Amino acid sequence: MAVVTVNENICQGCGLCVNACPKKIVELIKGRLNARGFHPAGVTKPEACTGCAFCAVMCPDVAIMVEK
Repeated sequence: MAVVTVNENICQGCGLCVNACPKKIVELIKGRLNARGFHPAGVTKPEACTGCAFCAVMCPDVAIMVEK
């Protein structure tokens, strides 16, 4: 199982990671704002993550780390 970590203070809520996830388990967290005023990304079902790291590759702010 892969572990996805999102640095919420860096995330700008652009949604590129959401579109890149083939499992559709990455979403912007609408109920939370980071220090910069953006809705950060988060993983809704971490157990379903395959560790492909497409979300991390697409992140322009390098806010996502995927560990296998």
